[in-house]
Amino acid sequence: MALKPVSAGYTSHNKVTLIRGGRDYFTLAERLIDGAQHSIHFQTYIFEADETGTRLIDALIHAAFRKVKIYLMLDGYASFDLDEAVIQRLKEAGIHFRWFRPIIKGKNYYVGRRMHHKILVVDGLDSLVGGVNVSNRYNDMPGEPAWMDFAVHTVGEVSIELFNRCVEMWSRTIWNKIGFRTGFDWRSALSPGDEANARIRINDWVRNKNQISRSYMEMFHRATEEITIMSSYFMPGRVLRKNMSQAARRGIKIRVILTAASDVGLSKAAERYLYPWLFERNIEVYEYQKTVLHGKVAVYDKQWATVGSYNVNNISAYASIELNVDVHNPVFAASVDEALGKIMSNRCNRVTPKKFDKTSSFFSRLSNRLAYETIRLLVYLFTFYFRQEAKGR
Repeated sequence: MALKPVSAGYTSHNKVTLIRGGRDYFTLAERLIDGAQHSIHFQTYIFEADETGTRLIDALIHAAFRKVKIYLMLDGYASFDLDEAVIQRLKEAGIHFRWFRPIIKGKNYYVGRRMHHKILVVDGLDSLVGGVNVSNRYNDMPGEPAWMDFAVHTVGEVSIELFNRCVEMWSRTIWNKIGFRTGFDWRSALSPGDEANARIRINDWVRNKNQISRSYMEMFHRATEEITIMSSYFMPGRVLRKNMSQAARRGIKIRVILTAASDVGLSKAAERYLYPWLFERNIEVYEYQKTVLHGKVAVYDKQWATVGSYNVNNISAYASIELNVDVHNPVFAASVDEALGKIMSNRCNRVTPKKFDKTSSFFSRLSNRLAYETIRLLVYLFTFYFRQEAKGR
């Protein structure tokens, strides 16, 4: 099948590779940091100083000793517990550190957006974008496999866009205080066959950006055969559900891969409230069994895929800063489709209407409805979260 015309915003000189979370992701992240020559921008939601975090901290400090300029930004809510001694060690090594700050915060509350994206950009040429936070639970530890997640490794023009995005995030409050290297030569980093169309997509509702949400709408409109969505905390809002329904009515085969066991029980109950709605539209539901599923990936027709931090829910749509990379390339999209297909075949149980009815009672359905309405209320309250509750990773 021929590719449809490419939408606006893509660059063509890119090499893109799908990266599995866990050992593959952190091995590559360390390798990129170790190979840095000029600059590192690292912005992430959760950063914990456990074994996984300590390895990256050591790698960043070693890079700083080589005179690499390093800018580390962490979300002020999710990474709040990072020990001050660790932060001081980073600063003493010459690493520029800052929080993405809330509007108002106290011991037990936080008001303001969350910086939910996860980006590593090295020398403005090599980038990692995905859903993987820095913590042991996202890594493969002895006897404890990582949560299921994905990222995309990009080399080329789109990495320059990601670099510029990191600079924009960093510089909003300290413009001109730190110099940034520009004029990267992506041509030296690519081979003649590296011609994948790729673009960055941002959701930041406060700043009137809803590009990732529009990418999902575009997917539902453009697909002619099939759509597969992997999502943690899956609670599509009214507009997304409408577009999903329209695609299903056109005969598009839609499959969603969700987690069987969530770290946020309320979210899982709310997801299950939507299962009958999905079944009514012949949308297939698969529950991942091995660990917690945390990935945020979608693909259609083996032509296009998106990978990043965006969960299919209104928190990602309206209350968090999110970043995905869209790739319009049949080779990459086929690799994503194959990876998701293997996960569905080998690591998931399909939830059919019959199976769901057998395991559901009046009380469980009532509980699911209450969970759904509770989360809707939290979204209406936007970014007010009690710190003692789950962080909703």
